Amino acid sequence: MPQLPGLVKGLGVTLRTMLRPAVTTQYPHVKEAPTSRARGVIALKEENCTVCMLCARQCPDWCIYIEGYKTKAPPRRPGGKPRTVQLLDRFDIDYSLCMYCGICVEVCPFDALFWSPEHEYSEPRIADLLHDKDRLGEWMQGVPTPEPLEAGAVAGKK
Repeated sequence: MPQLPGLVKGLGVTLRTMLRPAVTTQYPHVKEAPTSRARGVIALKEENCTVCMLCARQCPDWCIYIEGYKTKAPPRRPGGKPRTVQLLDRFDIDYSLCMYCGICVEVCPFDALFWSPEHEYSEPRIADLLHDKDRLGEWMQGVPTPEPLEAGAVAGKK
């Protein structure tokens, strides 16, 4: 009979748990707002991308596909020579391969990639998880504004 005290103790825990109110959110019917620092999907701010390829090279899953082209831009100063700039032609992320590590967001020196709290983007076909720059740009609306800098911090530094 040495198991009887353990059995009674276990039944007591079960009884106390049964009498507490449920804390589960019924997800499809009730949606909670994600926290401000939630990692959902990666959003692209296309005008900041310089096609430097750092994000694609650092990605451990090789799920970022970038294509760009060079074009001439007007000089920055009067009397200067025209400069060559890279423009973004294709920026795709394959979310069926992505492991959401965030390395691409961290290594981007031009603040073109951000974490968006959007987390509902399932697709009926796995091939539809390849999201292009237009779809990635739509998620910039959900990106929260950055918190103000601390005293003594320098803007532009990560």
